[in-house]
Amino acid sequence: MITQKISFELDWLKKWNQYSPLNKAVTNGDTGEYLNYQQFYAKSVLGADFLNSVFKIKKESRVLLLSTNEVSSLVLFFSLARLGAALVPINYRLTVSEIQYLIDNSDPELIIYEPQYFDLLNSVDIKQKKTYLLIGKNSFEDNINAQNDPENLEKLNSKIGFNSEPESIALIIYTSGTTGFPKGAMISHRALFWNSLNTMMRLNITDQDSAVIFLPLFHTGGWNVLTTPFFHHGAHIILTKKFDADQILKLSESNKCTLLFGVPTTMAMMSKSPLFKKCDLSKIRYAIVGGEPMPISEIELWQTKNIPIRQGYGLTEFGPNVFSLNESDTLRKKGSIGFANFYIQTQIINEANEICTADQIGELWLKGEMMMTGYWKDDEATRMTIVDGWLKTGDLVQFDNEGYFYVVGRKKEMYKSGGENVYPAEIEKVLMSISAIKEAAVIGVKDELWGEVGHAYISINNGMTYNEDEIRQHVFTNLAKFKHPKFYTCLPDLPKGDSGKILKRQLLNTKH
Repeated sequence: MITQKISFELDWLKKWNQYSPLNKAVTNGDTGEYLNYQQFYAKSVLGADFLNSVFKIKKESRVLLLSTNEVSSLVLFFSLARLGAALVPINYRLTVSEIQYLIDNSDPELIIYEPQYFDLLNSVDIKQKKTYLLIGKNSFEDNINAQNDPENLEKLNSKIGFNSEPESIALIIYTSGTTGFPKGAMISHRALFWNSLNTMMRLNITDQDSAVIFLPLFHTGGWNVLTTPFFHHGAHIILTKKFDADQILKLSESNKCTLLFGVPTTMAMMSKSPLFKKCDLSKIRYAIVGGEPMPISEIELWQTKNIPIRQGYGLTEFGPNVFSLNESDTLRKKGSIGFANFYIQTQIINEANEICTADQIGELWLKGEMMMTGYWKDDEATRMTIVDGWLKTGDLVQFDNEGYFYVVGRKKEMYKSGGENVYPAEIEKVLMSISAIKEAAVIGVKDELWGEVGHAYISINNGMTYNEDEIRQHVFTNLAKFKHPKFYTCLPDLPKGDSGKILKRQLLNTKH
């Protein structure tokens, strides 16, 4: 019997440079400047040569990125892909101590940063690592913009080639950890390919599609919900530095966008804008919403614009495009995440390690080619998460007799605030570093604007006093803003079970 290894195309920009060189690839939503696929491809080749010749970046190198959404960040990613190297985009909203941990953990060969983060980077011990500007004078962008010789480009392409293989790590995306430390999910080119294929099949993506991306590029949502699938299929991304409701509406109208992606918080902010009723969004097939369930009233409001809502589910470690609810089922299957995308296997496992049937609650396990390779330098966490080829999500779900899935809880106690994953253990660790605090527990509570926010419950050591302002300031210094608890409650003691473990379920009944 003859077996043949299945291969698939990873050099997407080279293909679209051949197929549709003059089609728009990416537009800077803040300036209107754009790159077509010919220009995008050329810059990726020039960028790869620059990184290799100046900084010796090669196969399996890691380059850390500290920047807001820049078109040059996308060029950098594809330049690294040509070299077989990985991009490590980190959250610029983190504190110095949090960034220090990510630099130490990822151990990059090069740190590329936006000029506005010079002082922040200067506050971190980078241990003599090489650093370089992303944009501005004498930057990565500046160097590749200075070269435009087509003949030289082909020579460089022949010299460099495309060095990533299916199992090469394309991205290391850090996600907050249940132990209080972030973990770097290693996303391979194979995973990006299959996530893109699933996305195309479920959302009918073609080279005629366009969408505004405002989610930050340190999130899998910014990279992999639409961005990488769009580039795989020759579509058009409009990139903005941050979310601005009016700007997103205007750009979606002027670019005749066909898809809209957001979280319930951003969708609500857009629907409250005075422009919502005026702007022409008739080209949008549907809006894709993730992160948390969208209120029915908000879904109905968007439907007044003839924009149906497709809710879904995903996670950094798998996909992230895993489940999708067809727009025709939005109201009929209220609260459902739909069913899994084409090339994904699912099973629900209960506490007895048995496979659940309809209407039984258990942990969602996933299997498929779009699974992460593992956690960077954390074999134990990888072994705990990936078992016999199945990824344990930590989310509690059930499905009905039609096969539609519903999220009913989170095994890991994580909550989502404005679409951001927040892990109580990380906040509790910071709170417990305050000498006055004896005990700390954080839970997610409902919030009209952000979906969920943190509520911290603490008790104070004998002889010490409770000072909420000082506690808030300590949290402000050590954690990114989206992780800050909105509410604080001081109790004589936190409720505990026989084992001494804090009973968070009892805290849920405590008023704030």
